Amino acid sequence: MNSVLPDIGKVSHVEIDDVNIRIATGGRSDGIPVVITSPWPESIYAFRGILAAIGSVAPYVAIDLPGFGMSQGRSDLMSPTGMARFLTRAARKLGITRMHGVGPDVGALAMLFAAADRPDLFESLVVGSGATKVELAAGGLVDLIASPKGAFAGQQGGDLAVGFVTAASANTPPPSVMEDYWHSSSAERFEQATNFVRSYSDELPLLDEILSRIEAPVLVLAGRQDAIVPPANGQLLVEGIGRCRQVLLDGGHLIWEDAAGEYGAGVANWIGGEYEKLGSTPSPV
Repeated sequence: MNSVLPDIGKVSHVEIDDVNIRIATGGRSDGIPVVITSPWPESIYAFRGILAAIGSVAPYVAIDLPGFGMSQGRSDLMSPTGMARFLTRAARKLGITRMHGVGPDVGALAMLFAAADRPDLFESLVVGSGATKVELAAGGLVDLIASPKGAFAGQQGGDLAVGFVTAASANTPPPSVMEDYWHSSSAERFEQATNFVRSYSDELPLLDEILSRIEAPVLVLAGRQDAIVPPANGQLLVEGIGRCRQVLLDGGHLIWEDAAGEYGAGVANWIGGEYEKLGSTPSPV
């Protein structure tokens, strides 16, 4: 396979909360930083088509969350609430006191819980493509949530990840990126990462209690044809968060891959000032 990965900024590893984490940094040298978290089963290289747009308006830190991408995992972090605690510790480690949080997929829930607990930390949020109720999940996500622990033990997780991305993406990533995705889920890593979505049955009901505590304006940016996390999941956020609107782009679950240009522009416009225009009442879809 081609080993030359796309340029996504300065890629390095840093120890955060006693786990080794892969990050990429870049963008402007001034402004409120953007912290963007990797989707599953991909990695920070899923953002290869959007980081230039984000970096044109703000500095950014792209993070492979613990247990995802090429970051070390730890069992107590593999839930939305556990990952939310990690995000606040990551901000402290990186010297960030105020940020725009961009969390697609598994990062959406972590960002929402973190914003409810630490409103002082978040200038705004961009989330989406993350289930908000178990009964609103669809497709293969339903099976993953219901899967017993160990269901994928002994299987080659890298093959499962590459198979999913190949089937779900309208734009097949380059070989070097697919190789990174393969390693991100290789061996037992896919099984271990599945514990995050297995926790949804216990933790998604908690969203009802915390959404009203989110003070930051929120943009739900997702795919109109998402067959895994349908738009009804984002509508729940619109109805529960004081300042929130949903924008649907033409594409499926991997919308940052399917519509990278529109997704990147949407995030850049939002953090560039659109978020400040969102009123104090929920906006329509």
